[in-house]
Amino acid sequence: MRVNPSFKDADPPVLETQPSAKLTSGKTTTVQVRYFASAKAAAGLDAETLSLPASSTVHDVLAALSGLHGEKLSRILTAASFLLNGVAVRDLFTPIVFTDPSLAGPTADKRAVIELDVLPPFAGG
Repeated sequence: MRVNPSFKDADPPVLETQPSAKLTSGKTTTVQVRYFASAKAAAGLDAETLSLPASSTVHDVLAALSGLHGEKLSRILTAASFLLNGVAVRDLFTPIVFTDPSLAGPTADKRAVIELDVLPPFAGG
């Protein structure tokens, strides 16, 4: 069983470089993207921070990254696995929402930075 579907299995079959049209909210979410192994080499950095509409999904983050870094990173993203706040992503249309029970109630708008780890296939055993 695969940890997450690749972009090849998604509809459309190719990663779009534009975020979804539904991203119209005025609120934004900060996403800290951390790269590992070949993804780190393709992006040319260890990590970066993106500010995206609050209604964004993992797919939208990946589309933005592909647009920023081009074909080399885009190819790696099609085969990579992802961790969203330390949890394996099985659905690329998972909303990028920080879920922390301690932020319930009046502090609900005080969201921590969301982390998305990009884990390319690793060789070895």
